Amino acid sequence: MIKAKSENVEIEGAVGTLKAVLQTPAMEEGQKYPIVILMHGIFSNKETPLVTHLADGLQKKGIASIRFDFNGHGESDGKFIDMTVPLEVEDAKAVFNYANQLDFVSGISLMGHSQGGVVASLLAGELGDQVTRLALFAPAAVMEDLIEEGKMMGKTFDPQNPPEYIEVNNEKVGRAYLESTSKLDIYERAEKFQGPVLIVQGKADQVVPYQYAETYDERYQNSELHLLEDVDHVFTNATEKAAGIGLEFLAKLK
Repeated sequence: MIKAKSENVEIEGAVGTLKAVLQTPAMEEGQKYPIVILMHGIFSNKETPLVTHLADGLQKKGIASIRFDFNGHGESDGKFIDMTVPLEVEDAKAVFNYANQLDFVSGISLMGHSQGGVVASLLAGELGDQVTRLALFAPAAVMEDLIEEGKMMGKTFDPQNPPEYIEVNNEKVGRAYLESTSKLDIYERAEKFQGPVLIVQGKADQVVPYQYAETYDERYQNSELHLLEDVDHVFTNATEKAAGIGLEFLAKLK
């Protein structure tokens, strides 16, 4: 019997090395089991409560996980000002390819929160049936509309002529991000995924209106939507509840 463990790994991403944590359950020698790739949101990192709750819960259910810092975030390489959603999709694809070559992996699912949810949905749309299940927590499809209008988290800019950067949350969001985000075609690309999808969102979310989750749900063929009353964007005071819904959905991988 091999014990459950957690180990730091490094993966080459879009603009350098991604720092990641691979968590594996207790297993028999030669046993195969699923893995879930966990993706954090913008201005965040791989150690957020929702992500770590899911990682620990999956491990107890006999499912592996890998969580990582996107480029320009946490411990990974890259500058925040150069970060874009397309680059994050490339990061996620690099992690997917890493997971795909692990001997024990029987299938790969994706989970993402906020911008990480958008990234997960875009990658699933691209990879199709290579992805087993998709779990989205407050996926931030609103950003495409806001950036198109020249808005981001209370800051405004000219969308026809974006500045070199705008300062948000003490970070510099660069022109490349502002120019590329308005052209993502999120729903059109995401809906190509036909596997099972979970969408969880708080109805008191002040960052992403819950109607965006409803649109995701309408566009998918095989989805379930959970709207949580009085819950905000980062699931404050509802981390265990949100993670529990996610674990119930992802436990069906076994």
